[in-house]
Parts: sequence; structure tokens; C-alpha cells
Amino acid sequence: MTSLRVLFLGGTGIISSACSSRAVESGLELTVLNRGKTSTRPLAAEARQITADLDDPATLASIAREDFDVVVDWLAFTPEQVRARTDALRGHVGQYVFISSASAYQTPPARLPITESTPLRNPFWQYSRNKIACEDLLTGLYRDENYPVTIVRPSHTYDRTLVPFDGGWTIVERMRRGQPVVVHGDGTSLWTLTHHRDFARGLVPLLGHPRTIGDTFQITSDDVLTWDQIAHTLAAAAGTTAQIVHVPSDAIAAVHPGWGDGLLGDKTHSAVFDNTKLRQVVPDYVATIPFETGAREIVAWYDEDPSRHHIDSAIDEAMNTLISRYAQ
Repeated sequence: MTSLRVLFLGGTGIISSACSSRAVESGLELTVLNRGKTSTRPLAAEARQITADLDDPATLASIAREDFDVVVDWLAFTPEQVRARTDALRGHVGQYVFISSASAYQTPPARLPITESTPLRNPFWQYSRNKIACEDLLTGLYRDENYPVTIVRPSHTYDRTLVPFDGGWTIVERMRRGQPVVVHGDGTSLWTLTHHRDFARGLVPLLGHPRTIGDTFQITSDDVLTWDQIAHTLAAAAGTTAQIVHVPSDAIAAVHPGWGDGLLGDKTHSAVFDNTKLRQVVPDYVATIPFETGAREIVAWYDEDPSRHHIDSAIDEAMNTLISRYAQ
């Protein structure tokens, strides 16, 4: 049996790196096209790599001639990018998989759990509105010309390099120093964290699957924690404790708009997902890596090289300002 010829546009990012490894392990013939600038997550030796600029029309024309069974687009963030790629690939691809975002869902959600039929609307975050516009374009292509589209929505997916709080390592360093840290709201909103290897278990079986064309799937863990639990779990992995100060998200946004945008547009609101639809196509899908394990991986990776202990001075100062106002 001939293996699927799969092209990843991107492939060394947080989510895509695990999917690249999983694809190769599953026997897929994988080609990865990127700029070759990421060394943190090396590509599997079995994968073929093309180093090129994806936004160059000549690059798109060249890859289209290879007639891939599946193209997974990890790097499209605007309708213009999606339009250019789908135009170039028209007639040369059996399935175009667009990686969208669960932040595109109705924010705040009217009901939980979130399913694929939850409306798409995010008035707070431009990133999410761009993803919605991309999905609208692709849905139109499928309806109008049967373009072989599959849309995938990840939620908060992490690997060992990604601390799940804004500012990255900053919050861990503060906890280790005995300084208080800011957690938005009252710390009790629910949040789903998905390890990137778990996500890969859900994505790779969708590639080339005939029942996925024209459809949308979310892929998340069932590991649901409060933000206070996330902070305490991370502190325990770092061998310390968390002194938490709760601050309203809009107050955070007033002090640090970049931090606040991601909260108001995403993390402030509880996010619990129903993966029933995914399991109808991938019956054995189960996420097996809890955040307790993931947190230990994160801390171990940062501690391997002290140069990774980068402090975001703007977030650090914003925390100091907010803590001085809200600490009781």
C-alpha cells in the first residue's frame, strides 16, 4: 500500500513538531516546508525538508506541482494567506487541512462544553477574528466548488518550551523568589491544557480520512483545571509554592494591553470541550498526559539551560503594579 504524501506548511512549531514526529512514525511520507530557522524542535530525520519562503508565489507554484495527498497549513493566519495557498493548490491536493483556533468560538461561550457547533464570534481578539474569516473563506470554497477542506481547531496546546502563563518563565521565577504572582479573575475559571503529543494522536489519523472533507474538528485534552490549580501545579514542579493575587482581567488589560487582550479574548472565560465528534472518526483517541507531567517537563527544560530563564520585564513590572493595588 502506498503511503500518503503529506506536506506540512510549517512543522517545527509547538503543535506541529509533535505532529511531524507522529506522522513519520505512522508511515506517512512527510515533507515539511518552512524557513529552516527553528532549532528548538529538530525535524525527524525521516522527513524531507524544503527551506523556502511560503509567502513567495514562486514557492507556492513549485510545491503545487508535486500533487500532495494532504497539505496541512500551520502558518495561515489571514484570509489573504489562505486564498493564495488554496489558489495555488487547486487541483493538486487531495485534502487541505487548515489549523484554526478554539479562540474563534463564541467569547464568552453561552454554554459548556464547547462543541464544533458552538458559534464563532470573538469581539475581543483580532487573531481570532482573522481565523474566523479564514474559516468563512474555506467553507465557501467547499460549498461552491467542493474544495477538499478540513478545519481543525486546537485549544491551548503546549510543549516543554511553553509556560501556560503570559510572560513565560517570568511567573516561575517570581514563585521561586518568593514573590506573589497575578492570576486573572478569582482563579476559578476552568481551562483545558493539551500536551502537543496528545494533540498529534488526534490529528494524524484525520489526514487522508475521507470522512473529514468539508468538516470541522476540535482536538483537545479532557484535562480541565482552574487557573489557580495550574499555578499551583507549576509551582510544585518548580519545587516551590505559589502566592497568588487575583486581579480582574480588565484591570490587567488597563495596565498591560497585550497581556489583557489574550485574557479578555480567550483565557478569562472557562473553556471545556467535548471531543465526541473527533472520536467518531478516531475512536481510540484519548489524551493521556496530565498537566502535572507536562509541568515537570517544562521546568526541566528551562532548568537544563539557565539562558532560557528569560524574564519579561514588562509583565514583571505590570505584576508588581497590580499586586501593589490588589494584594490584601
